[in-house]
This record gives sequence, C-alpha cells and structure tokens, in this order.
Amino acid sequence: MIVCPNCKHKEIDGALFCSECGAQLVFTTDKEEDNFEVEKTGQPSPQNTVPEKTAGSGQATTGNNIILKLVGSTQTIPLTGQKEFTLGRITEGQPILPDIDLSPYEGYAEGVSRLHAAIRVTERGVMIVDLGSSNGTRINGQKIVPNVNYPLKDGDMLALGRVKLQISIRR
Repeated sequence: MIVCPNCKHKEIDGALFCSECGAQLVFTTDKEEDNFEVEKTGQPSPQNTVPEKTAGSGQATTGNNIILKLVGSTQTIPLTGQKEFTLGRITEGQPILPDIDLSPYEGYAEGVSRLHAAIRVTERGVMIVDLGSSNGTRINGQKIVPNVNYPLKDGDMLALGRVKLQISIRR
C-alpha cells in the first residue's frame, strides 16, 4: 500500500496519483532513474522507468514554446506556464481534473481517458508518459508502455485514444 503524503489516504501499490486528493504519489531523483533503450524494433525508446519529480511544476517552462495541433483541424493548444501538463477529459463530478481538457474535441467518443497522459518539460527535453489510460497513447503510430517517460521531438504525431495531435517544440 502507498500512503498519500497529502491526505494520508491509502492507495494500492503502483498508483501514481491519490484517488482522494489527486496528489502525485511517486517521486524520484535523477540518480534513481534507470535509463534504457529498446532494441531497434521501430518502437519509441523510453527515457526512464519511473515518473520524474515534478516539484515546482508551477514554474515557467525552460525556454520551450510547445503547441499541440489537433490533426484535421485548425485548433491549437499552447502549453505554457508549467513544467507538466496532464491531458484527458473532464466529466461531471470528477475529483481530479486534467490541465488540458480534450472533451471539446470529442474526447469521450474518441477514447480519451479522464487522466490519459502527461507531457513534461525536463532538462533533457520534452517527455510524454501514458498515465495508465484505457485506450493507450501512441507516438508516430507506435504504442507506448504506461508509466514510462518517452522523449518527444518537434513534429511527432501523438494519439490519445483516437484523438490525434501533432506537437510543435520550439526552443
């Protein structure tokens, strides 16, 4: 069992966020990271096996201008003012809300989970992690493993369920 440091609610092992208050439950430092590469199978290579520490997530991004473009539309979603952005959809009575709500883009019908994925700005670049979504996250058509950080580069195509986004990263 994991005990939430914020509200002391008990969660099952492996939980990333508290189901009561939404606090992040797993933290690590750079020294604890286990970097590895996947064999050359065309799969995206994970950056590490555990979520990165997000203390100070209210700080401005580190000089990156990040924009998500909804594929097949002129809609864009700028990501500014934080180091981590959760993506998902909002439903009535939901205790934990994503930073970026994909409900207006048919998120529910297109298979987006309430807390689907997170995009993080780190010293090593921009990362994405699937937060255990029901329908998965893909980078350039390749499904990623939940709860593992994957590096993103300018122009990568993301799919959260069936919602397709292209990421633009300018330094």
